[in-house]
Amino acid sequence: MKQLLILSGKGGTGKTTIASAFIKLSKAKAYADCDVDAPNLHLVMNQPVKPEIEDYYGMDKAVIDTDLCTKCDLCRQKCRFDAIYIDGAGNNYKVDYFGCEGCSVCEYVCPVDAVTMVPAVAGELMLYKGESIFSTAQLKMGSGNSGLLVSDVKKRLKSAAEDIDFAIIDGSPGIGCPVIASLSGVDMVLIVTEPSISGISDMERIIKTANNFQVKIAVCINKYDTNINNTKRIEEFCEKNNLLMAGKIPYDKEAVKAVNNGQTIVDIDCAAGDATKIVFKNMIYGGF
Repeated sequence: MKQLLILSGKGGTGKTTIASAFIKLSKAKAYADCDVDAPNLHLVMNQPVKPEIEDYYGMDKAVIDTDLCTKCDLCRQKCRFDAIYIDGAGNNYKVDYFGCEGCSVCEYVCPVDAVTMVPAVAGELMLYKGESIFSTAQLKMGSGNSGLLVSDVKKRLKSAAEDIDFAIIDGSPGIGCPVIASLSGVDMVLIVTEPSISGISDMERIIKTANNFQVKIAVCINKYDTNINNTKRIEEFCEKNNLLMAGKIPYDKEAVKAVNNGQTIVDIDCAAGDATKIVFKNMIYGGF
């Protein structure tokens, strides 16, 4: 399965908007949303079927058995995350679920085995299997290990769509663990940037990250007409570094209306949608 990954160095650049448009234009039968901290591709790509839902387990969490606890205070003293506290009402030792990092030091130091590490649900994996295969997930608030959850999203997509030869993946913003997991095994990356100082800086960071995976890289500039000088800087950067400049998309109020109505920007007649069609063609004929 060939995989096209769409990334951005920061949030809010229009990554998901372009990903949803590409899915429509390519009539993709397999796609995924790997922005597990804040997935929103499903808001545009309406699925007629209910998803198969599976719990995702992250780090184990500590639980204290108050019947066994002797209140020796060792667990609280040794917890470097200050996740263990004394309940004022019952004077019992308890664990702050969101503060616990699952290191198990409290379990190790407890002299009466009152502390145990138990599996904790950190999120949900969702797989839609209809006319197309759509894999996504939602990390629970305060949970970590989102890179591992992204890997599971991709594994479920590949397993369910083993007979499909092309997939589009909406990645996470930034350069952290979820992005690293998103990049693993893909064939080409489209980096969506915007003509701002922070946009350029974040674009350069994500390109450095993607280069470590030796994948083909293309760039498109969203809302390019909001700062023509910075747009030229991005074009010059791509030319200097032999990167495919896939195209430029103008700022378009009609595009905002389309997304708010649960549509992609190629579902309506608008300037942003027309420009995105050109970006898509340049990606397909530019080496993917």
